[in-house]
Amino acid sequence: MRTTRSACAVLAALLLGAPTAALAQANCRNNGAFEPWLEAFKREAAAKGISQSAIAAASPYMVLDQRIINIDRGQRFFAQNFVEMSDKMIVGAGRLSSGVAQIKKNQALFAREEKEFGVPASVITAFWGLESDFGSGQGKDQAIKSLTTLAYDCRRSDMFRGHLFDALRLIERGDLRADEMIGSWAGELGQTQMMPSEYMAHAVDYDGDGRRNLIRSASDVIGSTGKYLVHLGWKRGEPWLQEVRVPANLPWKEADLSVQHPRSRWVGWGVSAASGKQLPNDSMPASVVLPVGRFGPAFLAYDNFQAYLQWNNSLNYSLTAAYYATRLDGAPPMTKSSGAIPKITFEEQREVQELLAKRGYDVGRVDGVLGLKTRVAIRDVQIKFNLPADGWPSPELLARLRAGR
Repeated sequence: MRTTRSACAVLAALLLGAPTAALAQANCRNNGAFEPWLEAFKREAAAKGISQSAIAAASPYMVLDQRIINIDRGQRFFAQNFVEMSDKMIVGAGRLSSGVAQIKKNQALFAREEKEFGVPASVITAFWGLESDFGSGQGKDQAIKSLTTLAYDCRRSDMFRGHLFDALRLIERGDLRADEMIGSWAGELGQTQMMPSEYMAHAVDYDGDGRRNLIRSASDVIGSTGKYLVHLGWKRGEPWLQEVRVPANLPWKEADLSVQHPRSRWVGWGVSAASGKQLPNDSMPASVVLPVGRFGPAFLAYDNFQAYLQWNNSLNYSLTAAYYATRLDGAPPMTKSSGAIPKITFEEQREVQELLAKRGYDVGRVDGVLGLKTRVAIRDVQIKFNLPADGWPSPELLARLRAGR
């Protein structure tokens, strides 16, 4: 379960949605000494059938690193909206041309993967590019050290204990050596940044060398990412995201990921393809997503978009990855606005969350980040205030919340 998602180092600093697990026990205190804990962990690993040779190979790296705890407890997420983030992470970073080159270079592998798992090359390539720049930015931290530290730390110990056990199993299985397990600060490994339990359960040996090496083997990366996306719910042959035009009189309260309608209903409300052509008038379910409100770009999100949210529950990351895949498939650049997009400051976004929380809404972490819970709460209070319910905070909404009416 990808609850730590740090992605590549640059992307981690830009994500707008704080990972769910990052909300847990932020101020807990470690009481027990590290060394007795480590010895008990090693005994438990042996009792679970993990070999002494695997434990011994990992032992030089099973140390406490306070820096990792500090990073985990102090994650900072900057207030870039989807349009800004996608510009920076796709076009600004040169990932569109590099992604096209990777698809061409690995054409036979992608064809094999799509036949076996049904995930288009563009979808895998977008994750591959965002997570590690196709292997060039996999992280610089020793994974065993990070996992050991986070398994000992009280905040999310149960989750990271499981990942540390599976990291030892990866060593025992022969997929990776302990010394080559270099990845993100949170222990993610490989070119599409899998946590060890994901790696253990879903990686495949696609190049036939007897090892599932997601750090060095592009073949293994492509096959394993396709398999993992199927696990997350990917449906063969179905779309994931499509830019659309929405009319000014759309019933805005219907525009939310929690609301699905057949495409025929959206057609009836005047939603069309971004080109202006009519959408298929059929029963395929879809949601309208307005990442920066009703004056910004609009998308139809299909069932396959849920696999993106399973990969990373940040709406902005998921939209960026899905939009990147559509661009790799030849979609034109999105329409960035149809009018002036209302803006409030990062501090005001935090105030909106505080005022919503006082009204009893669950907005998740009060941190100025517009995550899915905050957007749902905004949409609900917009309906109560008889404002266009597009889930986007505006100066008018903030003024109404401040006034308490």
